[in-house]
Amino acid sequence: MSALHTSRGMRRTVLITLFVIACLGCGGTISQSSAKMAVSVTVANANEPQNAEDYDRIVENPFLSALHEPRSTFSTSVDTASYSNLRRFLNEGQLPPPDAVRIADMLNYFDYDYPKPRGDNPVGILLELGPCPWQPKHHLLRIALKARTIDPENMPARNFVFLLDTSGSMSGPNRLPLVQKSLNLLVEQLTSRDRVSIVTYSGNAGLTLEATRGDQKNRITQAIDSLTSGGSTNGAGGIVAAYEQAQAAFIPNGLNRVILATDGDFNVGASSNAELVRLIEEKRKSGIFLTVLGYGMGNLKDSTLEQLAHHGNGFYAYIDSLDEARKIFVDQGGALVTVAKDVKVQAEFNHKLVNAYRLIGYENRVLRSEQFRDDATDAGDIGSGHTYTALYEIVPRGVEIALPDAGALKYQRTAEVANGPAEWLTVRMRYKHPARETSEELSVALPEGALQEATSGDFRWTGAVAAFGLVLRDSPHKGEASLKMVQRLAESAQGEDAHGKRQEFLLLVNKAQRHKLR
Repeated sequence: MSALHTSRGMRRTVLITLFVIACLGCGGTISQSSAKMAVSVTVANANEPQNAEDYDRIVENPFLSALHEPRSTFSTSVDTASYSNLRRFLNEGQLPPPDAVRIADMLNYFDYDYPKPRGDNPVGILLELGPCPWQPKHHLLRIALKARTIDPENMPARNFVFLLDTSGSMSGPNRLPLVQKSLNLLVEQLTSRDRVSIVTYSGNAGLTLEATRGDQKNRITQAIDSLTSGGSTNGAGGIVAAYEQAQAAFIPNGLNRVILATDGDFNVGASSNAELVRLIEEKRKSGIFLTVLGYGMGNLKDSTLEQLAHHGNGFYAYIDSLDEARKIFVDQGGALVTVAKDVKVQAEFNHKLVNAYRLIGYENRVLRSEQFRDDATDAGDIGSGHTYTALYEIVPRGVEIALPDAGALKYQRTAEVANGPAEWLTVRMRYKHPARETSEELSVALPEGALQEATSGDFRWTGAVAAFGLVLRDSPHKGEASLKMVQRLAESAQGEDAHGKRQEFLLLVNKAQRHKLR
């Protein structure tokens, strides 16, 4: 483990322990004053925040043969938590742990100029194919989705239940106080048609504020600002109470959503990931969506929060500053209104042109091919105005790549060269309208002549962001990617940057370079 990832308190305690063991092991004695010094330093450092953060291991998607496995299917996800979390690490002078780097979250953090959906479709599809920055012989495919933007005047009535962790682990300025400031930003966007309830949980869960009209802002903000932290964390009890309150205040044909704000440290009641996921899966059947907001550092249970959002028809964001809260609740406030749910994407590659392909990121969103048309399969949801990006690295036919050999088939034959139109692939998307349980399908094909050398600025930007993730993860697929290459590519594609997020990205690349990451 890098020294950058080791807390100061842990290093000092280890050094003191080694000193004591060494003295005892050689038959030496420790003076009373020395013993007091050892104890006092260890106790002092026990008060320093220890790194108890938890991340699921990421096993990157491999290259697959377009001949033997032509279809790639996955659920959409518009989570952004990983990007703001790794920004927090870099701003603190540390490199993020590799498993904290989810490239899908990084891609979806930024705004893009994607075309609006056509007709009555809630989501539109755009495909773009160009050179792969880190593998010159390969191509990069961008699948871009754009959700319909709901006019603020036509926004449905909203029923929000703020589910707030007020346990002892939420003490500190970057936890409960930041939660309070964040939610007050959202309260400012509400109208008389909206409703807000507040459920808090520590050792027990309780209703702090019953359903209140959104124009009663003073009452809502006073309830938020009065909260204090302390006690253990009964997250499961809070989840049950929040969904019960959301159901009690349910608005037909409106937006009904639980907004969970926590560091994810559930230690009372159902606390394992499996138990919590089953609980969330049961509650999502009520038609109530979920937003998960992660707070704090040193104790963030990232793996738990991501799974809750994934299984609760929602998205996961990490709030490291008030500016990030403003991005979620003000700049993208409409994204809390879902326009398409259970959105799945399937790419079918033509082995006449494609030798192999690899989906970049979305490792825990991969689905079996038969799940694409199975309406019982849960998938991601897309909110008003959301953009969504997925990238494939493509090995064109004629370019060799080492692939696992599953052996020849005895009973089936596949033509060496496919017949049919000269297309790179066909991308299909299935989605459900928020109030329906039957999905609809859109599809678009990419013709052979679509490969471009002069790609769009957004295409190059997503390439730079993906390359940054590959380098931070020290991915075996990073090829020629380096931080200098990321910087050059991003500078060429910065374009309009209304909120300064792309400039901030370049600053993070510079900070990573100062950490001597190669």
